Amino acid sequence: MMLKLVARRLAWSVPLALVASVVSFVLVALLPGDAARSLLGPNATPEQLDAARQQLGLDQPLWVQYGKWLSGAVRGDLGSSLINRQPVAEQLNDRLGPSLSLIIGAVLVATLVGVLLGVRAARRGALGRIVQTGAIVGLALPDFWLGLMLVVLFAVKLAVFPPTGYVPLGENPAGWLNSLVLPVVTLAVPATAVIAKQTRDAVASALDQTFVRTLRAAGVTEFSVVYRHALKNAAIPVLTVIGMVFVGALGGTVAVEFIFAIPGLGGTAVQATSAHDLPLIQGVVVYFTLIVIAVNLLVDVAYGYLNPRTRRS
Repeated sequence: MMLKLVARRLAWSVPLALVASVVSFVLVALLPGDAARSLLGPNATPEQLDAARQQLGLDQPLWVQYGKWLSGAVRGDLGSSLINRQPVAEQLNDRLGPSLSLIIGAVLVATLVGVLLGVRAARRGALGRIVQTGAIVGLALPDFWLGLMLVVLFAVKLAVFPPTGYVPLGENPAGWLNSLVLPVVTLAVPATAVIAKQTRDAVASALDQTFVRTLRAAGVTEFSVVYRHALKNAAIPVLTVIGMVFVGALGGTVAVEFIFAIPGLGGTAVQATSAHDLPLIQGVVVYFTLIVIAVNLLVDVAYGYLNPRTRRS
């Protein structure tokens, strides 16, 4: 049954990836700018620009360009960058690690802290009001402002963490962890607020159910009631918001990677868009789409594990 669920979700992922590639291809083509101009510079003559567009295939109709790209993409060939002529897949593979390190780290921190805060606040009282207020404040803080404040405090004044840069895990695990602390916290703060509020509401609702009163009357410890029964009952809405947080973190990496000079997919997307580098932008869209599909699939599998009835949906 679980294999059928996975197969159905993967089948739905194919049209999703196709639609995402078409939409991004058209939108990028409509943006002002010219890859030939970015490549040759502002002093290029019209003849030179026309020759560059012809060489790059930019003089062809948009549907022809997309068809050529798609025919290569289904074979695993995402083409080459229009600007540096390097294979897109190689460039993005080099930048995938930093982005995933940042996103996964932020989601793990947000999930751990958010769930613990939410469960504690579910019993209402002062902590519940603090979590409610903290969620509003956390969501209102812009990523770029929070990142800059953390750099000023912990990198400039206290000199505890490096202000910018990324150290690969294979080179220096301690340096890798040290370089990720500030960007992970920057990305995790609003995510923690969302998860904490959802956990608080879901667990509080579960604690009001009849089965909880029955468990307490039977002498089950409060810890077991909350963490083994109420939290499990509230797990599906919490998992939903965690999946949404992960997907939302993909967009948040753009600002965070720029602030902390992390060579990830978000910064690459910004650079490719400014240069009108269509193959590189399409490659980023493909990678982001595959990440979203993988996250949604994991969430669906978790749904099926927690609630067997969802396996048939």
